[in-house]
Amino acid sequence: MPWKFASSGLVLAALLLAGCSSTAESSKPAEEPVSSDAGYSRCDAAAAQFAVGKRASAALMEQARVKSGAQIARVLGPNDMVTLEYRSERLNLNTDQGAMITRVNCG
Repeated sequence: MPWKFASSGLVLAALLLAGCSSTAESSKPAEEPVSSDAGYSRCDAAAAQFAVGKRASAALMEQARVKSGAQIARVLGPNDMVTLEYRSERLNLNTDQGAMITRVNCG
């Protein structure tokens, strides 16, 4: 009787581990852009560098978001609290005390 339980446990463990294995089909080359269902790819901060030196506004943020290919964008002030997760589809417009954009980056 204990052998039945032990062999059933081994089969169950093998099935669980097989579900965690990766296949060659699921791996993609690093240079291939990742697209979402909405058709956006990862954020490209270089395309939004035109915003540096301009005053932050909703219209400028949206224009920079579209040009960079980001799904979402946000304006960050010098004392704003931010989360530490990196999101490749998010554009950040960093500003100084006078709401002038000083840096554009993704994340």
